[in-house]
Amino acid sequence: MVETCFIEGLFIVMPKKFCDDRGFFSETYNRQALAEAGFDKEFVQDNHSLSREVGVLRGLHFQSPPYAQDKLVRVLKGAIFDVAVDLRRSSPTYGKHFAIELSADNWLQLLVPIGFAHGFCTLVPDTEVSYKVTNRYAPENDSGLIWNDADLAINWPLTTPPVLSSKDASLPRFCDFDSPF
Repeated sequence: MVETCFIEGLFIVMPKKFCDDRGFFSETYNRQALAEAGFDKEFVQDNHSLSREVGVLRGLHFQSPPYAQDKLVRVLKGAIFDVAVDLRRSSPTYGKHFAIELSADNWLQLLVPIGFAHGFCTLVPDTEVSYKVTNRYAPENDSGLIWNDADLAINWPLTTPPVLSSKDASLPRFCDFDSPF
């Protein structure tokens, strides 16, 4: 099942999970179901991350054209607070964000289209996140926004300072950003 969000282009994907005494079965990706919901693109790469600690914050990332990426994000183990920020200049929700908890327990996925910055913070230790992307990684087009920008007003569920990469700690602010979307 695919559900739309208040920000156009974002989709919450809710795969069915069939459980029995042996465990479970789930079809975690179905191109036809996404196409019927309005997303008909081919994924070309799968990525997988492990974050050992609670409060690891990755993002807010995006790739600029011509290597911009759509992402289908899911949690294999643990839980994250997942965020997508609308960077499409002509969008009525430009600069607004959508946040959702994704976990191995709730089995939800978030489809983040081109034109959004994406990031997450871990809510439990040893969290594994997997995401499909529609374009290859292009370091020269890799960019992002600082996670704690007051203009974005994201209420991250952190009780201590986040664990950040040096790259993520030095990303630009939204007000200094010229959107390529």
